[in-house]
Amino acid sequence: MWSGPRNISTAMMRAWGNRPDTIVCDEPFYAHYLQQTEYTHHPVHAEIVAHHECDWRRVVDWLTGPLPESKSIFYQKQMAHHILPDIELEWTDQMTNVFLIRDPREMLLSLLKHLPNPTIEETGLPRQVELFARHQQRTGRPPAVLDARDVLLDPHGMLEQLCERIGVPYTSEMLVWKSGLHETDGIWGRHWYGNVIETTGFGGYQPKMGDVPEEHRPLLAACQPLYDRLAEHKLPLSGGA
Repeated sequence: MWSGPRNISTAMMRAWGNRPDTIVCDEPFYAHYLQQTEYTHHPVHAEIVAHHECDWRRVVDWLTGPLPESKSIFYQKQMAHHILPDIELEWTDQMTNVFLIRDPREMLLSLLKHLPNPTIEETGLPRQVELFARHQQRTGRPPAVLDARDVLLDPHGMLEQLCERIGVPYTSEMLVWKSGLHETDGIWGRHWYGNVIETTGFGGYQPKMGDVPEEHRPLLAACQPLYDRLAEHKLPLSGGA
């Protein structure tokens, strides 16, 4: 699941993690990303680098390795911008690649609470578009795209539709989960997951009020066409409504 930050990506990980046939992982390339970039302003930077795998090749070996005997699905919550240019992409051809997007205004209003001056790359959108194009060209059809707003408006319908699209059975167990931090969360969870740890399911869509501050409006303007390019292919809400 290729996402950017503040796209309900953790709630989606919770949904898949509650399936008995699925294991999940949380942003497995984050440590490598922080080690190789100058983004030291990210919360708990030093802890992430110290406690999580920084060698992208070892991460890939794990992501493409065998699953536990009782599991048939490996749900991988990926931040698209964590895939730096040094990471070879051939391993992604073994995966079912799905994309999670969110209206840029709402995404930025949330992101700015955690990163006061994000770059366009830190939104994940440029890399999402690149990865989307790669897999569309490789397979001859657009990968599935989910809009966060649509999932919150109709969790059952959108998840059922996604499961049908990627060829796995839907289960209502995806709609509920236990509250709190989970053992599969990265150590950054205590900083980034403040809202989600209080939930036991998708909470419904609540429009985010307000405008992006003037100094960040050029960033919003840069994000919008990238979002629009992916949104052209998103799964329809309620059968096309």
